[in-house]
Amino acid sequence: MKKTSPIFPFEHKHVLQTAMPLGGIAAGNICLNGYGGVQDFSIRNRPAISASPDKFYGEEVAFAMLHVKGARPVTRLLEGPMPSEKIYDQGIKSQGYRSDGAVGFPRFRRSRFRSGYPFGRIELSDPKVPLQVELTGWNPFVPRDDIASGIPCAILEYAFRNASRKRVEFEFSYHTSHFAQGAETKWEGTRNQVIPGKGVFFSNTENLNAETWGSSSVSVVSQRPVIKAMWLRGGWFDAISALWREVEAGKFLANDGQMDAGRGGRNGGSVLVKASLAPGKKLTIPVVITWHFPNSNQSYACAPSACGDEAECCVTPKWHVFYSSQWSDARDVAEYVHRNYASLRERTVAFQNALLGSTLPVEVLDAVSANLAILKSPTILRQANGNLWGWEGCFTDRGCCDGSCTHVWNYAQALPNLFPQVERTLRELEYKRSMDEHGHVSFRSALPDGPARHDHHPAADGQLGGIMKLYRDWHVCGDAEWLKELYPLAKRSLDYCIARWDPDHKGALFEPHHNTYDIEFWGPDGMCSTIYIGALSAMSAMAKALGHKADQVAYAGLAERGAKFIDKELFNGEYYLQKVQFKGLRDTSVVDLISGKTPGTQSHGLLQLLKKEGPRYQYGKGCLSDGVIGAWMASIYGITTPLNTQNVRKSLRAIYRHNFRRSLLEHANPQRPGYALGDEAGLLLCSWPHGGKPILPFPYSDEVWTGIEYQVASHLIAEGLVREGLEIVKGARSRYDGQVRNPWNEYECGSYYARAMASYALLGTLSGFRYSAVEKTLWFEPKLDKRPFTIFFSTASAHGIISLDKRQLTVQVLEGQLAINRIKLLSGDRLREIAAYSLVKPGQPARFSVKPTPIKKKK
Repeated sequence: MKKTSPIFPFEHKHVLQTAMPLGGIAAGNICLNGYGGVQDFSIRNRPAISASPDKFYGEEVAFAMLHVKGARPVTRLLEGPMPSEKIYDQGIKSQGYRSDGAVGFPRFRRSRFRSGYPFGRIELSDPKVPLQVELTGWNPFVPRDDIASGIPCAILEYAFRNASRKRVEFEFSYHTSHFAQGAETKWEGTRNQVIPGKGVFFSNTENLNAETWGSSSVSVVSQRPVIKAMWLRGGWFDAISALWREVEAGKFLANDGQMDAGRGGRNGGSVLVKASLAPGKKLTIPVVITWHFPNSNQSYACAPSACGDEAECCVTPKWHVFYSSQWSDARDVAEYVHRNYASLRERTVAFQNALLGSTLPVEVLDAVSANLAILKSPTILRQANGNLWGWEGCFTDRGCCDGSCTHVWNYAQALPNLFPQVERTLRELEYKRSMDEHGHVSFRSALPDGPARHDHHPAADGQLGGIMKLYRDWHVCGDAEWLKELYPLAKRSLDYCIARWDPDHKGALFEPHHNTYDIEFWGPDGMCSTIYIGALSAMSAMAKALGHKADQVAYAGLAERGAKFIDKELFNGEYYLQKVQFKGLRDTSVVDLISGKTPGTQSHGLLQLLKKEGPRYQYGKGCLSDGVIGAWMASIYGITTPLNTQNVRKSLRAIYRHNFRRSLLEHANPQRPGYALGDEAGLLLCSWPHGGKPILPFPYSDEVWTGIEYQVASHLIAEGLVREGLEIVKGARSRYDGQVRNPWNEYECGSYYARAMASYALLGTLSGFRYSAVEKTLWFEPKLDKRPFTIFFSTASAHGIISLDKRQLTVQVLEGQLAINRIKLLSGDRLREIAAYSLVKPGQPARFSVKPTPIKKKK
């Protein structure tokens, strides 16, 4: 049996929906589909995702061809069979793939797809072709290096092996349209130029402030290709037709791109490599596609400005993308990739070997690696100054739900671990630009940088979660000065939360509080109250570190009161519920509406329902999957809270028992069932195991969201309920099999939904790994009995591999350096605290003897 590389562990039997994003962080992407084609050219700082009806500026085309010479020449499009379900789409131009051109060329008869993000490999074979072909698509991904990981490029490596007994002569060619031709410019000002010895550079000299203005390129690495810098300009299908005839006849014609541009047809360029392989020999030809669209006119939630509309509304473009501060155009990007190709590939392979070489269940590695694609998707935007801004997800042709939404991004754990310096810009966005003088944080931040509007209510879970994330990011980076700068702002935020939602200082949220379900909870609930207690505990710890004794005591005392309150008032012996309350509050809007004091627009039926049940969209006696999310955040961030650990664990058991369904065939969902449906498994957002479900429960309550599935799964695992947690993960990933859903697109309100990056937390909870740069302490507590147990880790200063066997713990750094003063190792029922005092560097693994001290097991 053929041995599979560690970076290609996942084999995809289904490729109908498969589309793997290849691109840079906040740089856009092109998707590699499961049979070797490319699609979804989201390269202009906006989504362009399949199913968008004719929304693509230039109807981009990119494809490869192979021509084998000899007595019986053969020519093939370097793609496998197209799924039959897509054929109809080519006629109605609805899927955003390719409306004409190379789709109809002869293809390879068979293909097989393997992956391990950011690598995808398609193996192509055909009885009439004497070459075995492997296409590997990837883009650089190096933890902590946001420059290397943010290159606007897609790399396609075509490897040819002569499987015959005779020498084979062949020609490989790659062809792309001119991506910088846009709807606003048509062909005006377009330029095609030769990159000597490498490829073609496409640019545009018109409308320099337009979003569609920019450049692209196609080139090959380590080969000197024949270059056609401009296709034949004509009408109808002339350009693509001429390409096929030239390649099929072995008479590819070069030009320098200076031919008459004309006024019709496709503009594009091609590269062709001539090769000859002896039997058994192999040749790899890397193709590099780059793009550079520096302008964006998108703006959201900006405070009013002097010109009467949004901030900088009179300026075009409104802002520039981050990669434009690193490279001047697509040719500059291509030159950078060529110069650093070997290093970029080596570093990316090292990362993936470390991540996918972790001794974790396959469904966990699948969930963690696949959702890293979100970082390379159009969900993420980044301004030239380095500041991040994100959507919640993506519609087919535009972003969905703007503003780095605080409560959605509460769940996302990949960025703060892999690129913590970028994550910290979100804390600064929250406190420096999205908060007013009273402490109100706009949970949808402005774009471009500037003050946000404050004409909407704050989100309790998002604003309080920000306090906990500040604690996390401080421990990740260890920067005391950064904490000193943000502490007074975070204090203002927390004090605002207390005054608005807990004015009587009981330790729970009573007044109506907005949350991630897009409604307000009335009265205290387990979800938001556990986040509140976690935020109070985090602020107390930060106050202690900075010497603010009064704050430390006050916040810790309020957290203690809160923990006692929810145990007494909200815990039903099985899980924490919500105590719906609308009377006796500062907010009298519901009381006034019911009593008739406030003229309402409610229908008679809704008014009667209000009188009977109180406010709409509550969960009351329900078992909420997010019911103890604050305890999850505290656990993975290392925040000590006064929450009752036994009750938290009981709640998690109840959530698994009541909300996880191995089949949804009997589940009624009038909301958005496409996330999980029929005989699929999934974790419901809420259930009412003991009755009491409101007539109108909160929206989404009957749905299944992967971000919450991973939150609950990782929390179960952290509390020792490993089997239950893994079953939820397996259920989630089984739905994204390539046939029904794209494995790299866990969607919720839009594609590439940010909440799904909660899956990264599975690495930490299964290994117990956590590192504090403040304390220079490393925690390790494997939840699996495998020995040796190996896990990938990433911190602000280093990333690498940690391995534990029966005799020693080994820390190996791949890049950076890791200062360790103390290790706290918990394995089974034994604890070892090791005074380490080591500075671990690449090539110098640190090994620590394991001589455990018995401790009491957790109950």
